[in-house]
Amino acid sequence: MRAAGTRSERRDRSSTRRDFFSRVGDGLHGAALASLLGQDLLVPRTASAATGERHVHDLRARQPHFEPRATSVIQFFMNGGPSQVDLFDPKPALAKYEGLPPGRDLANDIEFINEAGGFMPSPYRFSRHGQSGIEMSEILPHLSGHVDDIAFIRSMFTTHFNHEPAIFIMQGGRQFSNRPTVGSWIVYGLGSENQNLPAYVVLDDPKGLPVNHIQNWQAGWLPPVFQGTRVRSEGSPLLNLKPEEEYPAPVLDLARSLLARMDRRHRDARMGQPELEARLMNYELAARMQLAASDALDVMQESEETREMYGLNSERTASYGRRCLMARRLVERGVRLVQIYIEGQIWDNHSDLDTSLRYACGKTDQPIAALIRDLKRTGLIDQTLLVWGGEFGRLPLAQSRDAGVAGRDHGPTGFTVWLAGAGVKGGTMHGATDEIGYKAVENRVSVHDLHATILHEIGMNHRDLVYSHDGRDERLTDEFPARVVTEILA
Repeated sequence: MRAAGTRSERRDRSSTRRDFFSRVGDGLHGAALASLLGQDLLVPRTASAATGERHVHDLRARQPHFEPRATSVIQFFMNGGPSQVDLFDPKPALAKYEGLPPGRDLANDIEFINEAGGFMPSPYRFSRHGQSGIEMSEILPHLSGHVDDIAFIRSMFTTHFNHEPAIFIMQGGRQFSNRPTVGSWIVYGLGSENQNLPAYVVLDDPKGLPVNHIQNWQAGWLPPVFQGTRVRSEGSPLLNLKPEEEYPAPVLDLARSLLARMDRRHRDARMGQPELEARLMNYELAARMQLAASDALDVMQESEETREMYGLNSERTASYGRRCLMARRLVERGVRLVQIYIEGQIWDNHSDLDTSLRYACGKTDQPIAALIRDLKRTGLIDQTLLVWGGEFGRLPLAQSRDAGVAGRDHGPTGFTVWLAGAGVKGGTMHGATDEIGYKAVENRVSVHDLHATILHEIGMNHRDLVYSHDGRDERLTDEFPARVVTEILA
């Protein structure tokens, strides 16, 4: 029999009250950590305590909060900051102030103050179009024919005048780089009507990625299955989509069935890994896409008249036109969101305004107008929301003291975006900037208001679209006050 030990030895082995509470604290901290990790990592495949139902983050179609106006969204993201006073928002007063230096308030918003010149009127002629009589610039001749289909928001504003943070705000609601984009929020909320194509497709320019690169379509801390799928508009739409060797259909079906069982066994042994879940879902989607994607993205199936309408036979418009036509073919097959980007940031017209702005308009004007016309012709306009805009606008000043090569600096305090399609009241102008086009002063619309409006159009209440992350309920509009811009809705 072993001795019980001395009193001091027994005291060493026993727990003091301080030891007890210290260990309890460790347990509480561990429980809290497990709860947080469970929310962030185990949500993709967990059981509901109330119903026993297993929740899986996937792309199956889900019910909206209310009856939607639109079932798909096409976003034309005009990276760089299109100049509102040269395109959509004519300001005759600039001629009166031409050459005069800016006041102190305006000077505070100039990024390159040492390069700032005086007020500069637009070199372009504006004229009225359509039954609404909305004024448009002469360098958008094709889009001008559709003003009665478009709602212009002339009173947009944002909170940063540098490209990178302003793009993060426009795409994800905050100027941080780790947040989900609006596209990821949309497919998180609604899933997809077509399980053989990605829910969220990105058509970037073959000449180069936009500023912030692939972060423009990231899922952030949402499960990665909701991020955008980048599709090429030249060559094979997706690399390695087709096998090197063709096999009979029964052999392929057997191979896919076997792989699916092996994938499920691998996944079930590694619960709580959303990246693995997304990867396996992408593999399964890739198998289904082998036929569907090739068909959806083959613009050569279109008539010669349609390809000509989109500008596919012109070197200047062919690239952007091809992507606009691909966007139409995708939304008619149930793809939830398509984003179309341009090369780099061609709207960033710091110098030689006339040359650079005409180049940007020349690439995009005809294809976008063709897409509107095509959606109307096919009836898809009734279920597709179009959103056009950049991260900010431009200042009404010359960014050079040499008028011959002058451009415009970034203008975050007042700019224009437009919407068209399902649920939008065409031929509408909402809000206004001041007499020189510098600052939004009437019915101001924030980026969060724009996001709330887009979500509203697809049947989602921006306050109810929530994801639990790091112990708090996150939203696209976050804690910022936001409202739906009902004035532009039919």
